[in-house]
Amino acid sequence: MQTIIASIIIFGLLIFVHEFGHFAAARLTGVRVLEFAIGFGKELLSWESKGTHYSFRLFPLGGFCRMLGLGEEQAEAQEKGNFQQKPLLSRFLVIIAGSLMNFLLGVVLFSLVYFLFLGVPQTQWAQIGEVLPGSRAEQAGLLPGDTILSIGGSPTDNWEAVIQQIHASPEKEISLIVQRDDQKISFTVVPAEEEGRGLIGIAPLYKRFMLMSSIGLGFTYTWFFGKLILVSLAQMVTGTIPADVTGPVGIVAVVGEVARTGLSNLLSLAAIISVNLGVINLLPIPALDGSRVIFLAWEAIRGKPVDPQKEGFIHFIGFTVLILLMIIISFQDISRLLF
Repeated sequence: MQTIIASIIIFGLLIFVHEFGHFAAARLTGVRVLEFAIGFGKELLSWESKGTHYSFRLFPLGGFCRMLGLGEEQAEAQEKGNFQQKPLLSRFLVIIAGSLMNFLLGVVLFSLVYFLFLGVPQTQWAQIGEVLPGSRAEQAGLLPGDTILSIGGSPTDNWEAVIQQIHASPEKEISLIVQRDDQKISFTVVPAEEEGRGLIGIAPLYKRFMLMSSIGLGFTYTWFFGKLILVSLAQMVTGTIPADVTGPVGIVAVVGEVARTGLSNLLSLAAIISVNLGVINLLPIPALDGSRVIFLAWEAIRGKPVDPQKEGFIHFIGFTVLILLMIIISFQDISRLLF
């Protein structure tokens, strides 16, 4: 039950935020929104406002946004609010707004994780916040709260200086001068080697409820995972790494496992999935937002739009292929779970 509830909340939130991005951009640019729905299936509650039909539906998994003149919603050329008659820049904004909202959600979720749960690393100081059990640092006698004044005779004014000194000395004895309360104490420790770097098992001090620093980390990690997803996709396409794609079934299984480890991990996973959704939707694949961006770019180059019927047919073919791929991937996910 926990897996089902967590999956519904995460999938519902991610898709709703994506569709709300399209909705908000459409309203901003004057495109008429015919319908905005939260969920799918039978309507449970609905109302009309300013020419838009709003509804809450039976299955709370996301939603959709129908606009005049976009997709199957054909309209007369001069009909007010027709998407096709808006300036190119306005249409571009409406198309990419869904992914932009997914990136923004990633920033918000990562920021919440650092603000409420993990805290912001205080790297401007050289104070130890955590000593890992069984580590070389614990064996040497270092304690949380110790401030490292110098390593090997070189002053360590901040955490970066500490890490540089330790990383540069794998399996080599180093001497540390530490401030503990009112005492200065000398320690010797041999960093363990891991991937060519020295590690002794310490972490910096973390502080929670630091709003601006948490938001900064939110942007940093959203950018980091966005680049990581793009690089991974490129490596899979070129064959540098094996293609390992997970569909909705596999994601649900991962959500269930992560949900049992705590809310902070679940929020981090939701942030990563949101960034992934934003990136994937901007890929130039028919039926995704990225393909519509390509058509808009082609229109800008040639000075006139592509025939709507031809564009619609290409999107239909792409949508069909995506559905088939989703079925295949889901079958593979189920096979992994069962066997």
